[in-house]
Amino acid sequence: MASKYGIYPLIRFGVEVTRARFDDANHLWVIELDDGRQLRARHIISAGGGLISPKMPDISGLERFEGEVIHTARWPDSLDLTGKRVAVIGTGATAVQLIPEIAGKAKQLDVYQRTPIWVLKKPDRVLPSWLKTLFRFAPGLQCSLRGATDAASETLMVLSAIYYRQAPWMVRMCEKSGINNLHEQLPDYPELCDKLTPKYGLGCNWPTFSNEYFRTFAREDVELVTTPIQHITARGITTSDGRSRRIDTLILATGYKTFEKGNIPSFEVIGTNGVDLGQFWHDHRYQAYEGLTVPGYPNFYIMLGPYALIGTSYFKMVEGNAIHLSRCIREANKRGATRVEIRQSEHDAYFRDIQKRQQNTVFLNHNCALSNSYYFDHHGDAPMLRPSTSMEMLWRAKHLPMDHYRFSRYPDPPDIPDLARIKAHARLVPGTS
Repeated sequence: MASKYGIYPLIRFGVEVTRARFDDANHLWVIELDDGRQLRARHIISAGGGLISPKMPDISGLERFEGEVIHTARWPDSLDLTGKRVAVIGTGATAVQLIPEIAGKAKQLDVYQRTPIWVLKKPDRVLPSWLKTLFRFAPGLQCSLRGATDAASETLMVLSAIYYRQAPWMVRMCEKSGINNLHEQLPDYPELCDKLTPKYGLGCNWPTFSNEYFRTFAREDVELVTTPIQHITARGITTSDGRSRRIDTLILATGYKTFEKGNIPSFEVIGTNGVDLGQFWHDHRYQAYEGLTVPGYPNFYIMLGPYALIGTSYFKMVEGNAIHLSRCIREANKRGATRVEIRQSEHDAYFRDIQKRQQNTVFLNHNCALSNSYYFDHHGDAPMLRPSTSMEMLWRAKHLPMDHYRFSRYPDPPDIPDLARIKAHARLVPGTS
């Protein structure tokens, strides 16, 4: 896509943004790079993602372990676990993918679980060749099938979580499916089933799908450890019951930071109030109009802002926010404006509506305190998921009144480097022109 649309010449590779400060006098963002250079831009779109900073476990002795320590976010391509004693800490969505692949290669696999995960059966079917041929000649059929699967995902992943109070039976139905999946894979292991059964409601954290995960724990060379870890030694892990298990490789499947200061955004963003955006959110709750813009930070659009993510797909969030921010920039160009800022009143009204909607969600109504979910921040809010359907989000992105924003113009804006100068400073990818 980057090659097709000629994006490569516009990319600066190998750089890290450390700070962005809004120049209120000139309506420009001053962007500082880690090599000391400064750039200036009228608008900034912060699209660095959310799952970018590995979350390390707070376990005593981790730094003393003398074997290999690997976080799943930094997986080395050359890693060979054949014949090794391996421990995995964590049983979230990443571990569900990882553990069945490791089992059978490692000599012994110990899995340390604090919180079990909801795992539903994966509807994994091979499409017959005749259907693929039909798709090529009748693309409308493929779109229809996509619409049907979207509708099913929307019902299960969005309506059940966002409108839990109105339809708790939907979540109960999904939970029953998860329990059935567990017992089908481990029909002769009641003790394992009990350990692997979540004690919190489905939807409190990210559920996943697998037809192999549970049955892995029936292997003789795999042990599920639910006793809390006391500390890590130079050669292994000691649990609170005093038992020590020796290992060669320690794999940390402990996830990522989400809405924590220094992660979203991953660099300082100093607005017109002189306050870093991350600090503002840390002190005053995570909030953003439509999950995208914040008063006091004009011409700044954050792709994964508070309450931005739609449960069915990252792509829908990206699509909606791209439509929204593009409308803002086009409207600014149309009005000859150099500054675009969401009005405080509109932002506050939207945040009040979000909080009202949250009262219906699974997060506040279904025993989520036992889930250890990364959906929740230190304020007790759950700012990851947007409490709406994707259809509503996309409609609002396309039709929200642009007068919700304040457009203003700097009387004599300074020159911004033109495309030729940008290209001159960009490092081209080999093989591109």
